[in-house]
Amino acid sequence: MENEDQPRLRSVVSYVKRGGRMTVGQQRAWEEHWPRLGRTVSELPSGPVDFTEWFGREAPVMLEIGSGMGETTSQLAAAAPELNYVAVEVYDPGLGQLMLRAEKLGVTNLRLMHGDAVVLLNSHVEPGTLSGVRLFFPDPWPKKRHHKRRIVQPDFVALIASRLAPGGTFHMATDWEHYAEQMLEVCSAEPALRNRYADEPGGWAPRPEWRPVTKFEQRADREGRVSHDLIFEKRSPLG
Repeated sequence: MENEDQPRLRSVVSYVKRGGRMTVGQQRAWEEHWPRLGRTVSELPSGPVDFTEWFGREAPVMLEIGSGMGETTSQLAAAAPELNYVAVEVYDPGLGQLMLRAEKLGVTNLRLMHGDAVVLLNSHVEPGTLSGVRLFFPDPWPKKRHHKRRIVQPDFVALIASRLAPGGTFHMATDWEHYAEQMLEVCSAEPALRNRYADEPGGWAPRPEWRPVTKFEQRADREGRVSHDLIFEKRSPLG
């Protein structure tokens, strides 16, 4: 449900706020790790986040929008220690579980943001600074009357493109055919982006071997739905 307390600066938000009780382990993770690993978007000081200072090193910044329960995110961060990996999520138990998974895997290159990714990108990320943005299996809003609530809309894609460095990538995945087609159409219409796999059948990217199979994909496979990946790249200033 959209938050009526947010200023009406955008047509969609990056999430649907869901409640949920935390387990003892998730609560412990919040108490032990959040002060070091996490920040709340609504409590950030004005201006861009200094990711170099926060991570204690200079490295390419990868932003994942909607980390869920963290199984995929923790593995992706662990597999790419060369990245400063930032996950933004609104589901408290999910962030707690992600911290537990990161602790188990010994991940040190992960930081967490609690809140709306649109606000984070608009107000706290400098243009042209992200090496990549990942959006895996966002809420599909399958009913036609709800399609306007989908996060992948022209304004959102333009915002993503503005925050990517030249050559940076916007990687999406969904198991809903119509949403995949919408993602393809909207991103193809953004002049600052180009489809890295435009010459492939349908314009779809091959499924990367490095992306773990999620529970959503497993369920989609059981239900006969095909998952699609899309990878768009920020054009250089010279095109």
